[in-house]
Amino acid sequence: MPTFTAHDGTTLAYHSLGEGEPLLCLPGGPMRASVYLGDLGGLAKHRRLIKLDLRGTGDSGTPDDPATYRPDRQVEDVEALWDHLGLERADALAHSAAGDLALLHAARYPDRVRGLVLVTPRARAVGVRFTGEHRMEVAALRADEPWFEAVFPSWRAAWEEGTATDADWDAVVPFFYGRWDAEAQAHAAAEAGQSNEEAAEVYAAAGGFDPAATRAALAPLGERILILAGELDSGPLPRIASAVAESVPGSEVAVQPGAGHFPWLDDPGHFTGTVVSFLDRVRRSGS
Repeated sequence: MPTFTAHDGTTLAYHSLGEGEPLLCLPGGPMRASVYLGDLGGLAKHRRLIKLDLRGTGDSGTPDDPATYRPDRQVEDVEALWDHLGLERADALAHSAAGDLALLHAARYPDRVRGLVLVTPRARAVGVRFTGEHRMEVAALRADEPWFEAVFPSWRAAWEEGTATDADWDAVVPFFYGRWDAEAQAHAAAEAGQSNEEAAEVYAAAGGFDPAATRAALAPLGERILILAGELDSGPLPRIASAVAESVPGSEVAVQPGAGHFPWLDDPGHFTGTVVSFLDRVRRSGS
């Protein structure tokens, strides 16, 4: 397991999988170890995935200062990984909450990023937020699922009533997958112990975002950014993914049919084809 040292002395780990051009992968959660990304639906057959364990997660060390869990502070961890790998310019992929981290890194170091794929991303960094209403909107799309009747009261408690218990949060997991089959259930069960809850609270702390400045800094990168949304995902809904794209003119939206929050599990071929096609196009354009 390779490691490198962050600017504050924290030892950070990453995992390399596959061959070919490197693709730096940032996990979501927030603050979940990168193991859940797996091979990203077979993407490792096309690219060498460099999966970073964010500070305080997985095989990475715990920082002395918990305030460094904030995404604007972790930008320098991503940059240190770029330096450690000896990369002047490379492609990156970020999932879910790591969308904020990837956007902030690209805004601060635009010359480092050739192509950026944001998979079902958060985008508070550019001023787009998800609401309880957005979460409830997706419920109508799942009403015919065999698990819906049993799970929906917990979904309402979580996003409409604000009364969710730990049992409710456990119950709503099927909503995050396009197919609630054995593979999805195993993926969900493996989440236990992968996330740093203390770090997740700091990651969401106020003060880490300046949306107007970030949007301005990202403007030259627009055509090099893809937002990949799941048709059945509530964060972001496809129309909210379009709002993210509108905040960075020139960026592109792809909506994967039948996909939830982890689209590489729902249809690996579709997911991989979309990502590879976009990154190859960016490379050919010489951007």
